Amino acid sequence: MDNFYPVAVVVTYETFGRLEVSKPLADFVDSRLAPSTDVGVEQFWSSLEQIIEHFGPRIRACLDERDDLQARIDSWHRNKDDLPASPIDFLHSIGYLVEEPPPEAVTTAGVDPEVAHQAGPQLVVPVDNARYALNAANARWGSLYDAFYGTDAIDEAGGADRRGPYNPVRGQRVIDRVRALLDSHVPLASGSHGDAVAYSVSAEALRVDLANGAAAGLANPEQFVGYTGTASAPDTVLLRKHGLHIELVIDRDHPIGRDDPAGVADVMMESALTTIMDLEDSVAAVDAEDKTAAYANWLGLMQGSLTASFTKGGQAATRSLNEDSVVIDPSGNPKTVRRRSVMLIRSVGLHMETDILRLGDQPIPETIIDVAMAAWCALCDLAGAGPHRNSHAGSVYIVMPKLHGPGETALVRDLFAEIEDILGMAPNTLKMGIMDEERRTSLNLAACIAEASERVVFINTGFLDRTGDDIHTNMEAGPMIPKAEIKTSGWLNAYEEANVAVGLAMGLPGHAQIGKGMWARPDDMAAMLDEKIGHPQAGATTAWVPSPTAATLHALHYLETEVGALQDVLAESPADRAAAVRSMLVPAVLPPDRELSPAEIQRELDNNAQGILGYVTRWVGQGVGCSKVPDIDDVALMEDRATLRISSQHIANWLHHGLLSEEQVVEAMQRMAAVVDVQNADDPDYEPMSGDFSASIPFGAALALVLEGREQPNGYTEAILTAHRRRQKAAG
Repeated sequence: MDNFYPVAVVVTYETFGRLEVSKPLADFVDSRLAPSTDVGVEQFWSSLEQIIEHFGPRIRACLDERDDLQARIDSWHRNKDDLPASPIDFLHSIGYLVEEPPPEAVTTAGVDPEVAHQAGPQLVVPVDNARYALNAANARWGSLYDAFYGTDAIDEAGGADRRGPYNPVRGQRVIDRVRALLDSHVPLASGSHGDAVAYSVSAEALRVDLANGAAAGLANPEQFVGYTGTASAPDTVLLRKHGLHIELVIDRDHPIGRDDPAGVADVMMESALTTIMDLEDSVAAVDAEDKTAAYANWLGLMQGSLTASFTKGGQAATRSLNEDSVVIDPSGNPKTVRRRSVMLIRSVGLHMETDILRLGDQPIPETIIDVAMAAWCALCDLAGAGPHRNSHAGSVYIVMPKLHGPGETALVRDLFAEIEDILGMAPNTLKMGIMDEERRTSLNLAACIAEASERVVFINTGFLDRTGDDIHTNMEAGPMIPKAEIKTSGWLNAYEEANVAVGLAMGLPGHAQIGKGMWARPDDMAAMLDEKIGHPQAGATTAWVPSPTAATLHALHYLETEVGALQDVLAESPADRAAAVRSMLVPAVLPPDRELSPAEIQRELDNNAQGILGYVTRWVGQGVGCSKVPDIDDVALMEDRATLRISSQHIANWLHHGLLSEEQVVEAMQRMAAVVDVQNADDPDYEPMSGDFSASIPFGAALALVLEGREQPNGYTEAILTAHRRRQKAAG
């Protein structure tokens, strides 16, 4: 962690014992956080000082162990003469692989049903952006009409253009598509929703009057959940399949409803059941000001008080958290319908340090303050003091990224326990999400889960970071195959399957989510509808999507797949864990008989260089941690630090093995910088990189990520990004 903060940033501190607290954080705690809870300021900082003294050395020892293991793996790849030839034997001999624990069902209790039982989409959003955070939290429900109309999920052939004013041709195509979905998922006993002229409630059941004069009920009456308005003319009708709700909005005065025979103005889909409020890969928080703003937003979410004002479409708007609603169930009783996602929060990884706090004039592990602030803010929710509850079960959900194996999982478990103690929380209030995105965790996933068996509520295949780690771990094994081909490599497929298999074997259903990674093309919803159904069909209870609209469309996959029943089937035929481990240990290197042409090498280099520059210029230059970045073919991709890790490590690998020269890399980076400048020409806040490359801090960061990539611990990008972003901020 040497030279992690090479740029002098003027920070004023307040002193509590040996602990120095940056002024922005101290002011936030004094004026906003502490008055909202019963935790005293002096008591908290004093206790946190002891926690830092206890866990700081443990965390640094873990980082030293990572470096030592990597050095041993590098040596094994270079010379196996005096070491076990089998990778499994070798990794066992150095402690990288541990013995697989016997299947042991987790016992995590006090988990909200959206996490423990219900299958559905998940959003990840930067918590430092209040507008985006609120939009994601409110994405529990989304309009199917809007999702189809505004995306390529409905084609534009035959006059169905989606641009410009409302197009009735496209509108009718959307309505027909949604009516067909209703017939598929909440069918009538006879007839079609497309022929409905009225919906009403009679004798505790839904009645649908049809154009031919007949009336029908639901084929499965239990799918009727409730209604609002009057039984004879409801305002909304609530239906359900596989635990997800579908809501018919009936309004004959609405521009759409007045032309609809049944008065249906919209069909709402229950969408993002959970949202991860992110302090990690999707943010660019590098100092006390940045981090405190993020913590303040999390507090606002936990208090239910966060708002964001902005201009959209030329109109001023203010966004806040949605209120729950009440429907009348078939028996005539009120039933509360939740209108917000259950929120988790993701900390940074153990490898990050921050000077937002200092102990003995030294920065501290950033994870410690992230967990402490997340938990302290959440006391407001646990007390039920605000207008909304995030966790009705009384839990705080903290996702831990980039853990390397069971020892680090146990460290975080212990950290959670001590944070609970200083905040007066009941044991196991803090629940742990384990990101399965590092190779040592993948190979030892069952042991990781066992270490957190009373806290685990989430595992997820973060395949992007996992790919970056695999490239770095196997840096000495040889040159990697082209990046796009890694997606279909044997180790990656084995990893995806093993994650679900281990989660089922360890008894996660009923206690925790089993998740899959992000759909990276936010504008390609037709393709997402075709492909992303593979995630629930693999037995995953949730999967990441890049927007609320994508969540609404991805929710349809969970109507098609009853994940819980599928998990029961998969659990009856457990996968061969030993075979999965063997497959995961085969690096995606070029076979000896394959030689890439100069054109193939140049195309790969240009693609990686353009992607790195497109992302870094926003991260370093503008402080944007996650955004849609056009690739070399101008296709918008959702980029964050995980994708950056892959691209930078891939170039570093080819550079190390002689497929590229440093001169080639520099030339490609300079040429692609000009391309990125053109792609961002319409952004008034963008500063071009080309012209004087030595003066461009973002360009310097991008080049360092590649040329220094092999030396970066585990191939992480944060140290270089943080240093250059701080330089950019210091330069004004």
